[in-house]
Amino acid sequence: MSAIQDAYNQVGADFNDVLRRFTSEELIVRFAEKFLEDGSFEQLGEALRSGNADAAFLASHTLKGIAQNMGFTSLYEPSNALTEELRAKPTDLARAKELFAPVEAEYGKTVEALRVAL
Repeated sequence: MSAIQDAYNQVGADFNDVLRRFTSEELIVRFAEKFLEDGSFEQLGEALRSGNADAAFLASHTLKGIAQNMGFTSLYEPSNALTEELRAKPTDLARAKELFAPVEAEYGKTVEALRVAL
């Protein structure tokens, strides 16, 4: 088993499904490296801390999309819930901050697994 496949297994992601879509392990590795460089998670946290619901929505939506494309279901699901909360008008920022906790936890797990693999 390759290191990237092991990372996917650690976070409960379906590596084979992603491999079918991306067509090569090298491409998955390249996009995983880009995921680690992406600033959406940091932007999301900062937007929530500053109370900027619109910026938080954009960052959450981006993070959700990347997680879905990369097959990180355990990160996608809480990111999707947060995105939908932030989409609602008026936005309940207190609830959004509560929903950020599982996003933060899954993001940390995903990043750690990828850093070990890459």
